Amino acid sequence: MSLMSLPRGVLVQLADALRQGRIKPPFRTFSLHQALEPAARAEIATELLRLSELGMEPAALAATLELLAQGHDERQRIQDRLELVWTGPEPAGSTTRDTGVVVQELFARAKRRLLIATFVIYQGRDLFRALAARMDAEPGLAVQLFLHVGREKNDHRTPGQIAAAFLNRFKQEAWPGKRLPELYYDPRSLEPGGQGRLNLHAKCIAVDDRWLFVTSANFTEAAQQRNVELGILAENPSLARHLREQFEHLVVEGQLKRLDGG
Repeated sequence: MSLMSLPRGVLVQLADALRQGRIKPPFRTFSLHQALEPAARAEIATELLRLSELGMEPAALAATLELLAQGHDERQRIQDRLELVWTGPEPAGSTTRDTGVVVQELFARAKRRLLIATFVIYQGRDLFRALAARMDAEPGLAVQLFLHVGREKNDHRTPGQIAAAFLNRFKQEAWPGKRLPELYYDPRSLEPGGQGRLNLHAKCIAVDDRWLFVTSANFTEAAQQRNVELGILAENPSLARHLREQFEHLVVEGQLKRLDGG
């Protein structure tokens, strides 16, 4: 057992005991009996003695243990900002929220920017209705939508023709608003003879470089309301920003391409 593996409460107890002089070098294991289980005493005593022999005074050891305890607090805060999101049958007493509810809440939270990636869209006019209305009412809200645009078997049209037809269908069937989001796709999926070789299969949402939702659910009514789907919602600015930058770097490098007219 290492100091870093100790529970927060034990770290605080040891730090207090060091400050008050109740435990001190050479850290005999019996002097740690009030804070530790018997099996851990020898290992922790050895670790404290090693640090002491490196020149750390009891006060410095106490401060180190307190910092480790603070690290426990921060990890707990991060864990508290994680939420399990579920669609489908739930056990009695479950506190998970439905995918469709969380998605609409994220749309409503967005103030500056919203990134969406999905493999399939079906019944998009219903799913995107509230978001489209907000985009029309709030010009400052930037929305990026990363989609799979694929070549079906025996489709001999050019990549440009397939992309143009997809964009037209999206406008007519999937988007209920006047102002379109920026639409992006992976052009490799339209290479002749490349059907089935790759898909833009990521399904996630990033909001204002603050919230991040990664899910198995596509943007379909079935996936967001009836299928068995699982996702994780996190309030993590660093990770949300990293996800957005990951997609945007691929755009800058030309690996993801904007649909003309998006």
